[in-house]
Amino acid sequence: MRIQYAQPEPLIMAVADRLKTIEQIQPPVWASFVKTGVHKERPPAQEDWWFIRSAAILRKVAMQGPIGTSKLRVHFGGRKNRGHKPDAFRRGSGSVIRNALQQLEAAGLVKQVETHGHKGRVVTPQGESLLDSCVIEVNKQ
Repeated sequence: MRIQYAQPEPLIMAVADRLKTIEQIQPPVWASFVKTGVHKERPPAQEDWWFIRSAAILRKVAMQGPIGTSKLRVHFGGRKNRGHKPDAFRRGSGSVIRNALQQLEAAGLVKQVETHGHKGRVVTPQGESLLDSCVIEVNKQ
């Protein structure tokens, strides 16, 4: 896999553009007004944030798989502003991550596995080829 040879942000944007063409990956009805975690104050401002988050999840699964929802929640979490009290870490939204993983699984880009008693998701060969083609596209620019 060539994913280590590309900058994360351009790769995620290229993968998000590709995910927009896959019919199984669509933002849910509630995606327009939901926050991505309790540490956020407002919903995302970008129109296509669902595809960007799905692309970031696909990249993270490819790099660290098998990985589950709880570890992805930690990765997409952040600091919560608690007023006068010190900031505290809060995990990201599990529903957003879970729905994105389920859509990626329905599209055939990731699959569930169990290795040595640990369950999680890994990238399928179809997902690897999508990521590799995006890496090549990003590195040409």
